[in-house]
Amino acid sequence: MLKALVDRAKGLTVGDSGHKAAMYDLFPKVDKAVDGDDCDRDCGSCTIQYPKNFRVDESDDLYGLVKGWSTHVLVATGKTDWVHDVAHEDGSVMQAIASAKPPTNGPLRLSASDMPTPHGTSSYAEPTTVLLLPALVLVDNVTPAAVPTLLESVVSRAPTTASPLEPFSLPRSLPLPAPHADHVLTTRRCHHRAVILLCAHKTRDARCGQSAPLLRKEFRRHLEPRGLYRDPDDERPGGVGIYFVSHLGGHGYSANVLVYRRGGNWEEEDDDARAKAKAEAKAESQEGEAQKGEGEGRADKSGENGGQEEKGVGDGDVGASQCIWLARVRPEHCEGIVKFTVMQGKVVKPEKQLRGGFDRGKGLLSW
Repeated sequence: MLKALVDRAKGLTVGDSGHKAAMYDLFPKVDKAVDGDDCDRDCGSCTIQYPKNFRVDESDDLYGLVKGWSTHVLVATGKTDWVHDVAHEDGSVMQAIASAKPPTNGPLRLSASDMPTPHGTSSYAEPTTVLLLPALVLVDNVTPAAVPTLLESVVSRAPTTASPLEPFSLPRSLPLPAPHADHVLTTRRCHHRAVILLCAHKTRDARCGQSAPLLRKEFRRHLEPRGLYRDPDDERPGGVGIYFVSHLGGHGYSANVLVYRRGGNWEEEDDDARAKAKAEAKAESQEGEAQKGEGEGRADKSGENGGQEEKGVGDGDVGASQCIWLARVRPEHCEGIVKFTVMQGKVVKPEKQLRGGFDRGKGLLSW
């Protein structure tokens, strides 16, 4: 009885609306009989472990213990730790966002991140980049003075956690109003297939500072053989980026891991794409053989679309369809998270690890 009252109080504190989706409706649980094991039992390669004194709360029911959000902004700082509240990082974009008029499309979650800055330093005197989620859009040339335009003209127009999974469009460039009219924000699509966010805020809790670097190494070890790992300077389409972020809430349940992912079962989609590409290549080869000797003489039409208006960033894209928020994550869980959560949108241990998230394709949220 007492535990139920405590759990209810925690739910109200973090924003449990009382109308959240049922845990198993939101994300499917891994069925080992169908999906296979979450671990290949290659124990000799599992050398990364937490310190012996690394302990977290194991008793609370976690599902639903998150504050709901509509959009999530990650600010590139080039740092791996920050002051206790990132809104108090003097002169930063985080400080400007925290004090600005909020976006019109719902609650904004704000995170500082270790994403590299365009100038390669951690100075707040230079413009930086932000990653907007779930849109999976990067906004460049962001300064504190540009924050009102960022929130009003980009974030407020972007898809949210509750938006249908439909294509969207955002302007590619946005000049600021006077007296900053010579400053222009630019947007571009983030081509990651997923991003993994690791709470690394050591100033808030030492466990976050301990766990994040170890988890990044282990996630990388399981992503690289699949060709999915992307370091911060790797802009190849597809793949998975891993970023340290500031306090997410619930450090007593460390490590907290958020997985924003484009939907579907990647292995099945990749198999289908390879089969389609092979069939198309064969068809093109056959067509080329048939056309031999027919001569050329076709008019060059390559310039007939030259006058078309430039498309906005995001055109044809839908962004991330899901965010899966896990807690109590340890290095030995990373293999299963890559195989099933990152690549398939499933959860291995929802009863012990799932805090919440959303699925835009299903129209479901955990709050």
